[in-house]
Amino acid sequence: MYPPEFLYTKDHEWIQVDESVGTIGITDYAQKELGDVVFVELPKAGDHVAAAESFGTVESVKAVSELFSPVTGEVTSVNGKLNNNPELVNSDPHGDAWLIRVQLTDRDEIDKLMTADEYEAYIKQEKAD
Repeated sequence: MYPPEFLYTKDHEWIQVDESVGTIGITDYAQKELGDVVFVELPKAGDHVAAAESFGTVESVKAVSELFSPVTGEVTSVNGKLNNNPELVNSDPHGDAWLIRVQLTDRDEIDKLMTADEYEAYIKQEKAD
């Protein structure tokens, strides 16, 4: 269910790293927990994000949830499709609903993230608790 080429955080974000740029989004698990997404607030290209720190919010019919960056770096692009179609987060969280792309400052940070198998085990444990 979770793309094996992605890495995952305990805050339910994913990152796909290509060379020194990471594409970041939220997981299918996260979007299901949120419910219908109605608004996404994201940083601008050129903004700086830091690992484990908030970079925006996702608003659903249930709640507003913060987004946390898996890595530190500079935002190189933002998914403009989400401005008019925030529901993409629900329909395609691991594809068209990517949130931001970041030029990584410290590639070693990705070593602290979970593989797809580790993430699936983590959410199973989280549900059990």
